[in-house]
Amino acid sequence: MPPLTPQAVKYVLMAQDMDRAVAFYRDTMGFTENFTSPYWSELRFGTAILGLHGGGDGQRQPTGLSLQYENVAAAYQTALQAGAQAIHPPEQREGEPIILATIQDPEGNGIMLTQYLGHE
Repeated sequence: MPPLTPQAVKYVLMAQDMDRAVAFYRDTMGFTENFTSPYWSELRFGTAILGLHGGGDGQRQPTGLSLQYENVAAAYQTALQAGAQAIHPPEQREGEPIILATIQDPEGNGIMLTQYLGHE
């Protein structure tokens, strides 16, 4: 049998306040609204799909979501001004070709923000 072919890959985050979560990812982080409801919403950036699942409790949730921006310091500050919480400020770590910052979105999800610097 041939391998399965996914129709889409979605990254799901929990949301306590769906309107606030949609606004944060649409207005601050650069995603486009695909559809929204109180219990499930989807936003897109290119072929990436971000699913927001209602029912979150607002506590920090571990995630593997990483968003890459041209200027991570500016993205970090913009996110904080829009209600994100600072976890780690932008920092280039030795041996890694990125600058990495970590925030907690307004719904309690931990997110990595990166800036690609190229190969070292």
